[in-house]
Amino acid sequence: MITSVKNERVKAWKKLHNRKERNNTKTFIIEGFHLLEEAWKSDWVIQEIIAEEAVELPNWCQDYEVERVSAPVFEQITQTQTPQGVAAVLEMKEATKRKGNYLLLIDSVQDPGNLGTMIRTADAAGMDGIVLGNGTVDIYNDKVLRSTQGSIFHIPIYHASLLDEVKDLQQNGFKIWATALLNAKKYNEIQIDGKVALILGNEGAGVRQELIDVADEIVTIPIYGKAESLNVSIAAGILMYYLKR
Repeated sequence: MITSVKNERVKAWKKLHNRKERNNTKTFIIEGFHLLEEAWKSDWVIQEIIAEEAVELPNWCQDYEVERVSAPVFEQITQTQTPQGVAAVLEMKEATKRKGNYLLLIDSVQDPGNLGTMIRTADAAGMDGIVLGNGTVDIYNDKVLRSTQGSIFHIPIYHASLLDEVKDLQQNGFKIWATALLNAKKYNEIQIDGKVALILGNEGAGVRQELIDVADEIVTIPIYGKAESLNVSIAAGILMYYLKR
């Protein structure tokens, strides 16, 4: 059992809270029983499980390397306020092929909670995949992972230049919907005919103009009250469920 916070393994685990180190090692760290079980059920590669000395693990964990640590050590690697005493190091996995007829394209969303909620909602709505554009927060950020509630392990996600991706999608029969306020149609007045890729943009700036310019439809969600706007993850949920109705 590891009892020293100066142990090299502990230092390595702590470094995984840094995006640069995650990218260098192609690994990331998760916390909690729910995320761990969802990763296991979804056949993601679990390199090792880290557990406090007194924490009881599910039987299937016996198939993996388990490193026991003291409570003070676990406190050094946790990012949650009420840790459950279990974490794991996983290998990154990115989708390599695009499948299905309904995709969510995310343009420079920077809030971890928003991105995580969008991934979770896309999973719930039955979307076929998610494309992350440049400037979007890292999906392996701790807050993103927690906000997905395990959906990160269920839905294909990959990174791409969205402008290039849009052109490729259009050549493959997709209609591109971009969200904006100007020159936009109400989303529920547009007929869904075939494959659709939906673009949601940055919390403050929205979808970049170069993407709006090449979109097939510019869509908006009407606001009937006095709110100035909708949270981007809420807007994504409304539109994705409309597409999959």
